[in-house]
Amino acid sequence: MILMAEELDSLVNIRHRSPHTLLGMHPLGDGSGVVVRAFLPDAATVEVVPVHEKGKPKIQLKRIHGAGLFEGVTKETGRVYAYDLVITGQGGNRRQTRDPYSFLPTLGETDLYLFGQGNERRIYDKLGAHLRTVDGVPGASFAVWAPNAQRVSVVGDFNRWDGRFQPMRHLGPSGVWEIFIPGVREGALYKYEIKDAHGALALKTDPYGFFFEPAPKNASIVWDNRKFSWSDDQWMKRRSERDPLRSPMSIYEVHLGSWRKKSVAESFSYRELAAPLIDYVRKMGFTHVEFLPLSEHAFYPSWGYQVTGFYSPTSRFGTPDDFQYLVNALHEAGIGVLVDWVPAHFPRDDWALARFDGTALYEHEDPRKGAHQDWGTLIFNYGRHEVDNFLTANALFWCDRYHMDGLRVDAVASMLYLDYSRKEGEWIPNQYGGRENLEAVEFLRKFNYLVHTEHPGVVTIAEESTAWPLVTRPPYLGGLGFLFKWNMGWMNDTLNYFRRDPVYRKYHQNDLTFAMLYHHHENFILPLSHDEVVHGKGSLRGRMPGDDWQAFANLRVLLAYQW
Repeated sequence: MILMAEELDSLVNIRHRSPHTLLGMHPLGDGSGVVVRAFLPDAATVEVVPVHEKGKPKIQLKRIHGAGLFEGVTKETGRVYAYDLVITGQGGNRRQTRDPYSFLPTLGETDLYLFGQGNERRIYDKLGAHLRTVDGVPGASFAVWAPNAQRVSVVGDFNRWDGRFQPMRHLGPSGVWEIFIPGVREGALYKYEIKDAHGALALKTDPYGFFFEPAPKNASIVWDNRKFSWSDDQWMKRRSERDPLRSPMSIYEVHLGSWRKKSVAESFSYRELAAPLIDYVRKMGFTHVEFLPLSEHAFYPSWGYQVTGFYSPTSRFGTPDDFQYLVNALHEAGIGVLVDWVPAHFPRDDWALARFDGTALYEHEDPRKGAHQDWGTLIFNYGRHEVDNFLTANALFWCDRYHMDGLRVDAVASMLYLDYSRKEGEWIPNQYGGRENLEAVEFLRKFNYLVHTEHPGVVTIAEESTAWPLVTRPPYLGGLGFLFKWNMGWMNDTLNYFRRDPVYRKYHQNDLTFAMLYHHHENFILPLSHDEVVHGKGSLRGRMPGDDWQAFANLRVLLAYQW
């Protein structure tokens, strides 16, 4: 044995932060041969068999520790070569596979440098789980950001959910952990087993996971979301040439889980929804549909606003391919697709982003900045480059992989103000003593700039209910960069007017005219949204005065006025 006692102990107790430096094949220090090590707790015997260079030696590994650590040395070659491990299990079963610890990292120094800067715009191609072929070997690479973890392992249905089999390597100061595992295929379930900063073990889902098990289960699923064959080229070309500020836009808001349900307990799937939704939208004359948040979420009554899987469409209605089918069908029918996007906060589920590596990684440590008072959720730390990268790349991801035509950003006001929904003493001022969240402002400007420059024609819409100036002006003019802003004041004033008996409306004409004082200050969208028919507010019809005839007449007037 040529391992030091401390190195051996770190391997068998799964404590080594870079197991690739000890496991796999390595030249001996004096160049006289090579040594091969494998940690296989379920193995009885292990043999190394050359793959490409058949003249290279086979090596029978010897067990050097009862926990399952094997080692073998040969002096027949001094050069590392590609090999398979032939493993005989304790029960006599035999399998042959390439060694996960024989591969180089799948992320380069440039990838990690840009991620650390917050500027790796396609970080979703680097972190997470990705099917790939390395040296002719099909499998999946896994990478996750957990800088304060003591150890990270990939566990899944391919290794009996046992963290001893595939501990990952730590890629230096980037805080990223990585491994390539041969033989993993699409559909495999996985999580990350993290020994956190305090030594506790936790199972976490993949922040960059492309697909998840249906709730209440929550394992990530290895998935290729690039294999769908799109046929909306003409739509995408027209979109890139169109000026949204000078084009008609009437939006139909849809909550997929409740639109024309099959029964009380069953909703339409993405594919089943395509035909009836297209027929209805065409009949009603809408130009776009806007889906309430479709990212994976565990808590169904949140309507999708408490996201646990930012890079995955929810599995409640089908696979990522099924959602791509729905978007493609809408585009072929000439209908644009917008989606609610939620970068303002995330839930506290202990298997998701919250305290991901045992520390406040995606959120703030201090609850005066990191805890949302109204929703019991956590607020992103926009000043951390890797978190900024996670969110900006996520916006680009939905435009890239799912051909979204617009992102309506939820709860912008809660992002802009440090004292949002907080009493005196419950918030921390910025460095200038103000209440503006300067880090969130910079994040929103960057997000808008990237979306508009990389995906021309895509609209960004702010749900922002305060008097923050220049929301829909470009960043170079001091604005936030959104293309449109929901006119919440118009919505509240107009509904307040129409709920009154017509006899009294002449005393409240200011409710209709006040919005005209500021309607040129921003590029406004006039919304009548889901927020106006929930929490006991009733339907729009139910808020109209009079009998059925009068109520429907008033509702027709309201909608005509909105148009």
